[in-house]
Amino acid sequence: QVHLVESGGGLVQAGGSLRLSCAASGRTFDVYAMGWFRQAPGKEREFVAAIMWSGGSTYYADSVRGRFTISRDKGKNTVYLQMNSLNTEDTAVYYCAEASDEDERTWFRLYFTASPYDYWGQGTQVTVSS
Repeated sequence: QVHLVESGGGLVQAGGSLRLSCAASGRTFDVYAMGWFRQAPGKEREFVAAIMWSGGSTYYADSVRGRFTISRDKGKNTVYLQMNSLNTEDTAVYYCAEASDEDERTWFRLYFTASPYDYWGQGTQVTVSS
């Protein structure tokens, strides 16, 4: 019942930047957190970043910490991923995801996996050229 639509992907040269957006609609009143995952060709989907909806605490994969910034606009039900200093290893389809009404212990134990997330967007392609 929550619909997520990503946008902002595209082709960029190494060292460049992109900003991804994910707009949520529908049943959004019990959102606990939102996150970004990515999947490169031939690889499994991996965690990128997450943000808690109420307090705004952020979580990052080691591979993107210091380069990517996740943020949210609660009034617009939108989450963003600002990606700087992109390299070819960042090439992937990027998916946003929403976790609904999680308990804190479950979140801290599993936020970097797909398990806590109940809804997923369709994905947006990010291609970084060398």
